[in-house]
Amino acid sequence: MTSNSTVKRADKEDAPGRPAPPTAKRAGGGRSARRLTPYFLIAPAIVLELLIHIIPMVVGVWMSFVGLTQSYIANWSTAPWKGLSSYKLALDFSSPIGNSFLHSFEVTCLYTVLVVGISWSFGMSAALVLHRNFRGRGFFRTLFLVPYAMPIYAGIMTWSFMLQRDNGLVNHVLKSLGLSNGESFWLIGSNAFWSMVVVAVWRSWPFAFLMLLAGLQNIPDDVYDAASVDGAGIWKQIRYITLPALRPVNLVMVLMLFLWTFNDFNTPFVLFGAQPPTSADIISIHIYGASFVNWDFGFGSAMSVLLLLFLLVVTGLYLLVFNRRSRRA
Repeated sequence: MTSNSTVKRADKEDAPGRPAPPTAKRAGGGRSARRLTPYFLIAPAIVLELLIHIIPMVVGVWMSFVGLTQSYIANWSTAPWKGLSSYKLALDFSSPIGNSFLHSFEVTCLYTVLVVGISWSFGMSAALVLHRNFRGRGFFRTLFLVPYAMPIYAGIMTWSFMLQRDNGLVNHVLKSLGLSNGESFWLIGSNAFWSMVVVAVWRSWPFAFLMLLAGLQNIPDDVYDAASVDGAGIWKQIRYITLPALRPVNLVMVLMLFLWTFNDFNTPFVLFGAQPPTSADIISIHIYGASFVNWDFGFGSAMSVLLLLFLLVVTGLYLLVFNRRSRRA
């Protein structure tokens, strides 16, 4: 009797047309949920990326092909189509407008090279010193990170007061040391460029220091001890151990510093306003002036697209060259 009832129960459960057991349904639903979970997690990031970057970028590209000026700002659809006229105007270096754009590009390149190079040098030196154990190391680490932790506008505004001619701290200190008469203009003329470089380095080098210090933590001390036993001095250890080990960190850090510095807007705008001196007219503030001072949004968008293309090309070549070197190594 027991065996017959068991067989009948099994036949009923396996009969065609009967629904699957609840456990099977739950298992199938769980697999579907697990497959969809990654898409649900990245959906907010994709939506924000579209709203903040992709859609404005597409609109900016469209604006570069139309004559969008103050006269048409109330109704964008009525702006006349200009095609490549704005691009031709920006790239015509024989004209005053194109020559001004070229000058701004050259100033930006020099500014970027100096800021990135000096920031990396300061960050590397500080990281090598503070990587070793000594009394007061924690204090200096915290002190060096203050510029990076301070709000950007607060820090640059402080520098703008320090660089004033009459009551600025910089002139006062230089006069006390006998290095100047205390009446130098740091925010106009050719000195404006060097003031901008100093402020940008002050803001950027703590980031380089933080990245390089983190990279140094991953290099075993045994490697340095073995090199020291073999007779390698401090400079050879840095050249043959530290720099090769920090190559992945430097690859990312230098690229980030390059992009941040080349697109820097806060430093010149807070120091000089919307119309900086000619020596400090970097390309971001130049585009801002064309768009929001002269109210020529089409021309400003064309220069922005050219800047985007330049940065994409430089970034692609940079990654291509260093990836090939990494493969060879």
